[in-house]
Amino acid sequence: MTNSGTHFRILLVDDSSVVRRVLTDVISSDPQLEVAGTASNGKIALERIPQLKPDLVILDIEMPEMDGLATLAALRKKYARLPVIMFSTLTHRGASATLDALTLGADDYVPKERNSLGLAAAIEDLRRDLLPKIHALCSRDIAREQRQPKAEQRISVPPPPRLQEHRIDLVVIGVSTGGPDALCNVLPVLPRDFPVPIVIVQHMPAVFTKLLAERLSAKGALPVKEAQGGEKLQAGTIWLAPGGKHLLVASSAEGLFLRIDETLAPRNYCRPSVDVLFESAVKITGARTLGVVLTGMGSDGLDSCEQIRKLGGQVVVQDQATSVVWGMPGAVARAGLADSIKPLTEVAQEIVRRVMKSRSKAGSITSPNLTRGAYVQQGK
Repeated sequence: MTNSGTHFRILLVDDSSVVRRVLTDVISSDPQLEVAGTASNGKIALERIPQLKPDLVILDIEMPEMDGLATLAALRKKYARLPVIMFSTLTHRGASATLDALTLGADDYVPKERNSLGLAAAIEDLRRDLLPKIHALCSRDIAREQRQPKAEQRISVPPPPRLQEHRIDLVVIGVSTGGPDALCNVLPVLPRDFPVPIVIVQHMPAVFTKLLAERLSAKGALPVKEAQGGEKLQAGTIWLAPGGKHLLVASSAEGLFLRIDETLAPRNYCRPSVDVLFESAVKITGARTLGVVLTGMGSDGLDSCEQIRKLGGQVVVQDQATSVVWGMPGAVARAGLADSIKPLTEVAQEIVRRVMKSRSKAGSITSPNLTRGAYVQQGK
């Protein structure tokens, strides 16, 4: 389902006629977008897809007869590349179902509730949130068709030279659109005795991040915790920024710890922000920082990756072919700031390789045995 021009057709699937009308008004306000059709449940939607040939589907989760998860599972069997945005409630049940949907192949989600805003402001907020996601997902296949064969060949500017490689003491990860699935592919591969702490910003609302941390923790050898603030950073532990709050790395006489900030304004329209986390980290760990930027819209993380590289740290980004949207990692790569561009299946190995190489003694480079979750000396 691709569109050779810049006009994209959207199928709306929601059992509420009010919601369908609001979404129609929001989408129709963009001259490049058209509501091709609507459906009140998943069964009707699946019947209409071959007729309407939409470029993207907006899918409610809770619907009669055939709900969003069942619809998504059936849709993915026939239309593997058709972009899907879930329209989900900001409740524990809604968040859990949304994470299930992202696992089943949904590309992104938009929260329904914007209760703190008036009607006009809520609609405008929905427009700012939804329309860029539609454009990014509808345009991604066009961008992929234009890419060069090898990710490394896309960098027009070589990374700045590094006089020496420093010991890595902290890994910071930034991710957005497609992030839950990306993290599910990266974090569980990391071994139990991973020797440094990891701190992550995933652009998500508050109720989502706690559930995501719990799910990620259950999948891998390393514990994943939603940060509360005040935690001392420990090797082999992963912290996830809470939704709606900035997460920063700070230092004291006892070592590194985490700090939550709800007063700082959103950065790059995001709170938590990748740049806020990365900048706080590199101020303390400097060249001993490894920044990792995975799939996501926009350019959050670009400015801070430049700081990491200037101070001698290292940067790894996900490649275009495996990113849901190559916005954040693409911005870093195009700026010539990436030491390495890797497909998602190789990101964990690259993180471990760089951390272990930086921390090994001369002549005793170690490599990870990721299948056993342990490190082995090469040649031993």
